[in-house]
Amino acid sequence: MEVIKNQIDDLNIELTIALKAEDYAEQERKRLAAYRRNADFKGFRKGMVPPTLVKKIYGEQALYEAINGVVSEQLDKFIKDNDLHILGEPIASESQKEQEWKDGNDFEFKFDLGLSPAIDIDVTKEDKIPHYKIEVTDKAKAAMKDSILRQYGQLEEGEAAGEEDYVVVDFKQGEKTVEGVYVAVDKVEGDARKNFLGAKVDAKFDINVNEAFTNETDRASMLKMKKEELAALDPVWNVTVVNVKTFVPATESQETYDKVFGKDAVKTAEEFDAKIAERLEANYKQEADYRLSQDLRKYLVDKAAVNVPEAFLKRWLYENNKEKFTKEQIEKEFDAFLGDFRWQLVRGSLMKKFDLKVEDKDMLEAAKAFAAYQYAMYGMGNVPEELLTDAAAQLLKDERQIRNIEENVENEKVIAAVKEKVTLQNKKISEEKFRALK
Repeated sequence: MEVIKNQIDDLNIELTIALKAEDYAEQERKRLAAYRRNADFKGFRKGMVPPTLVKKIYGEQALYEAINGVVSEQLDKFIKDNDLHILGEPIASESQKEQEWKDGNDFEFKFDLGLSPAIDIDVTKEDKIPHYKIEVTDKAKAAMKDSILRQYGQLEEGEAAGEEDYVVVDFKQGEKTVEGVYVAVDKVEGDARKNFLGAKVDAKFDINVNEAFTNETDRASMLKMKKEELAALDPVWNVTVVNVKTFVPATESQETYDKVFGKDAVKTAEEFDAKIAERLEANYKQEADYRLSQDLRKYLVDKAAVNVPEAFLKRWLYENNKEKFTKEQIEKEFDAFLGDFRWQLVRGSLMKKFDLKVEDKDMLEAAKAFAAYQYAMYGMGNVPEELLTDAAAQLLKDERQIRNIEENVENEKVIAAVKEKVTLQNKKISEEKFRALK
């Protein structure tokens, strides 16, 4: 047996494993013996099938398994003996020749190995990173106040339908009638919207529903029928306006204050303004902190100057995702993948450098935070601790979620450690300029 190393460059190795018959004969014999022990052929007692018959039926499979086992063992041994840190797994070399899978033949296998680059990055107070503080303006406070009052507004009886109003209508076509349908005026498409704008109770007009409501799912729901029934439908319907609902924002009142902030948390217009400013500052801080983490990540990756075997990684991605992606798709998304991949390498290096570890309690707290975020998306705040703990436990049973949560925890730990070691340059900035940052 020969194992030949061809060091193409610092990050790429081509490894050749050459086998002679005696190198795999013992493994082949053991596999054939195992097949014989378990063979259950008609006319023979179990385990007593003639070896020649077993080899005739299972010989090629046993040969493949034996050679694959020897080659895998030699690959692992080479990587371990040479203390190599590889990316992904070894893949068949593009120069690999076709094999004739015949017992007694010599075999030669070529593999490409992509090596992980050595990363040694120092961070000190000499490293300067901008840390933005977004200024709260009267304009921003007014916009948030308007948004909150609209959020807690309601529909009231109206006269003539405006752009943001709802029209309650009956659809009629011959003997078919669909009653009490709510139509959002701003969702009506094309020329049909003109019929709804300014419409009053008892107004009647015809519309082509295919043109007015192009989304088939919405159209089927509106007409109370199955989506597959739409194709055979005459699209022209007569519309009768039954009611007009005008959206009216909430007014500043104790009732509104209690709905937004909790009972008696705010009692005056001045306290309302202060809460608005406080909420804006919290939102801006969250945005600025996220920006800082992204800037730090880019700075660290650039400083580390991480070089990776890109051609190998593209091939490795394709070989492991043939059923999901084409080579063209991988090429298109490769830059985004490479950015994340380089950061993973830098993050891993800094985890070791700073002796950071992800503990079970970190995973639990991160999972609970993610669960709370999910509940908040459905409008559920102040979720009981017991419910969050149960949700977190379920998340931590999912391997994919575990990987994602662990990555997020590592990100937070590394960024927090780096923030302590670099110089953060505090910079005030307007919301407009902050949004324009690249």
